[in-house]
Amino acid sequence: MAGKSKAFVVLGVIAVAVFALVYFGISLTSNLGKSQTQVTAEDATKQLDKLYKSISVTSAEPVKGQIDLDPASVGDSLPDISKFPISVANTTDSFIEIFSSTEKSGTGVDGWLNEVATDFNNSNFMVNGKPVSVKIRNIASGTAADYIKSGKYVPDAFTPSNELWGEMVKAQGIPIQLVSKRLTGNVAGIVTTKKKYDELVDKYGSLNIKTVTDAIANNELAMGYTDPFASSTGLNFLVTALQTFDSSDLLGDKAVQGFEKFQANVPFTASTTLQMRDAAKSGMLDAFVLEYQTYVNAPDLKSGYVFTPFGVRHDSPLYALGNLPQDKLDIIKKFAEFAEQDKYQKSAADKGFNGLPDYHSELNAVDGTLLSSAQKLWKEKKNGNKPIAAVFVADVSGSMDGEPLNRLRESLLKGQKYLGRDNSIGLVSYSSEVSINLPIGKYDANQQSMFVGAVNSLQAGGGTATFDGIVVAMKMLQDELTAHPDVKPVIFVLSDGETNEGHSLDEIRGLIETYKIPVYTIGYNANIQALQSISSINEAASINADTDDVVYKIGNLLNVQM
Repeated sequence: MAGKSKAFVVLGVIAVAVFALVYFGISLTSNLGKSQTQVTAEDATKQLDKLYKSISVTSAEPVKGQIDLDPASVGDSLPDISKFPISVANTTDSFIEIFSSTEKSGTGVDGWLNEVATDFNNSNFMVNGKPVSVKIRNIASGTAADYIKSGKYVPDAFTPSNELWGEMVKAQGIPIQLVSKRLTGNVAGIVTTKKKYDELVDKYGSLNIKTVTDAIANNELAMGYTDPFASSTGLNFLVTALQTFDSSDLLGDKAVQGFEKFQANVPFTASTTLQMRDAAKSGMLDAFVLEYQTYVNAPDLKSGYVFTPFGVRHDSPLYALGNLPQDKLDIIKKFAEFAEQDKYQKSAADKGFNGLPDYHSELNAVDGTLLSSAQKLWKEKKNGNKPIAAVFVADVSGSMDGEPLNRLRESLLKGQKYLGRDNSIGLVSYSSEVSINLPIGKYDANQQSMFVGAVNSLQAGGGTATFDGIVVAMKMLQDELTAHPDVKPVIFVLSDGETNEGHSLDEIRGLIETYKIPVYTIGYNANIQALQSISSINEAASINADTDDVVYKIGNLLNVQM
């Protein structure tokens, strides 16, 4: 009997050991390759519910506000022009001011036009017996066009990245004269990973806009592009893509249907090139759009990517604007001739310009009115059949009191005019506690009125529990997804970034990763690094919007994402 008992004990020990090995083996292998946040977030719903219950949440009494039915006015939201820096100052009383795109009026390899202008100003040119000079203002092409078209500020001359902006200004009825078709050469292109490039060439024979749009429509390529309202490359890509669907009618039924099918499989439209580059670095994208001058100056791209040019060339045309006196026209012409000298074209080449000189524009001339209509089409169709559900999370802590909260209210009230009517919105505010000011609802006239009333009712005071506010927004969006699984969830956080109460980012990071909700952040005199750390989790944009230009920036952001 003793021998049998001993045998049973041994068998029991072996059985327990085998069970333990199997159990722990399964546990270990099931978690292989997962980060701690991913592993702990597998039971995300329970975690979210637990966090939500730990937060003091109230529901505000709904208040209706007066709706402003006037369409969004870009001119009204533009900040004072002094927001955009003078990169080269005039040195004489007789001068012309030029709006210049940022890739040539910045610093380092992006400072070519500044060097040309500085030398021009040192050359003692005379017009009608007076010494003359130029003033360069560094401003993105789309933003510059907004100032010019709205009449808020019109310089003497304008050198955008490409001719499309000139056509749009012309269509607005503003006097515009092409002085130089090309100050320096550049092209827009699709930057594709070498692996994906080889795959597409094997299947389609070559890579161009037509094969790219086909591959995206067939869900074979994850590609991002930039906002066609603000980005020269984004606008170029939009109209070039439309022309591949129907070259005879960019806005006809055939082109619109082709665009809808293609856009349904575009995972990412970036507000900025930087945001798109970050998404590419994360491995989210197979391809994205970029100018050649930027591409050749980025060592991390040249080795593992292939550049394929498309659309109109980006040759920095130079335009004279308005009914200028002859003296000013003469200065503009002298400056164009000066910039076109071999010495400066060689300098441009050293900075990455004038590459791919044999590439000819594959896009037919597009009228400015048609370009504006293409932008509107993009706005209407960019989300395909997947409407957006967005929750705005507003910081109403004591540190937001005064001007920051006034700007927050103004930016939400003016920005909401850019929201698409097929989308749904809600509003949460937070200080030490969290308040649901407006539950998520379809953005119809009633919801718009409730949103206006809720925004106008915001008052500041108390601590700053930013991540509690985000948890409440996530809970609202998960409930909305349960009721409407086809919506795309988005969160917009408007804050100064100074969190001092409630849950931490580490506690909710796993949920943000698991739910894949992009969290866009807009900072008011903010700790922008804290906000960037939130947005970077799912490649969303973080805007450092100071009190001068936040209204314009949030309008642009909502125009792209909503």
